[in-house]
Amino acid sequence: MPVLEIRDLHVTVETENGETPILNGVTLTVRTGETHAIMGPNGSGKSTLAYTIAGHPKYTVTGGTITLDGVDVLAMSVDERARAGLFLAMQYPVEIPGVTVTNFLRTAKTAIDGVAPSIRSWTKDVKGAMQNLRMDPKFAARNVNEGFSGGEKKRHEILQLELLQPKIAILDETDSGLDVDALKIVSEGVNRAKEQSDMGVLLITHYTRILRYIQPDFVHVLVNGRVAEEGGPELAARLEDEGYDRFLAPVGGEQA
Repeated sequence: MPVLEIRDLHVTVETENGETPILNGVTLTVRTGETHAIMGPNGSGKSTLAYTIAGHPKYTVTGGTITLDGVDVLAMSVDERARAGLFLAMQYPVEIPGVTVTNFLRTAKTAIDGVAPSIRSWTKDVKGAMQNLRMDPKFAARNVNEGFSGGEKKRHEILQLELLQPKIAILDETDSGLDVDALKIVSEGVNRAKEQSDMGVLLITHYTRILRYIQPDFVHVLVNGRVAEEGGPELAARLEDEGYDRFLAPVGGEQA
């Protein structure tokens, strides 16, 4: 059973005022088949956690460890992390001019599996996944995210998720900018991918609305770069009723 383990993680980021601490000792374990929701107010370090796991060079790990199946993730390059089974659905997916969705997906699948999928079966898989996500087949011939709406970009992220079948998926505010219909479609895609591969999910969000469609096994509240509270789905319900005031009242300052 693949396991992502984060132990006492400390992370800084370079700002105009020098190195600024963002994560201040995060400890978390995600196993395949589990869904963990990371919640918290703006500036609490949620996206920093996601990008640090993925290997973004902007963030510097100053302490702690991240391992996947006991292997040091921090020693891996970004592409090695992807091949090991880590996947990041970005909050703000980037455009890649000159690279079609079809070529991007098949190249990514080949890089991860080490062998190119057969054209016939791959074309069938892509068409089926796009149909499930209510994506126009014409998007396959378009450049990655170029001219896509916010909702279309998020659907493309989940299209990748379904086709690449990672061990652990990190979803960074996948619900942001989605209307109700798009939120349901994207959530169904995440649930479908989880059922097909039994992947673990680390779902980062401000709000509980996506948790109505993607049921978490565990909820972690991140405040000022630390896990302030942990629980089950009932904790998310409490946060919806009470907000984050009880965590923020005694704290000054803000983190990015």
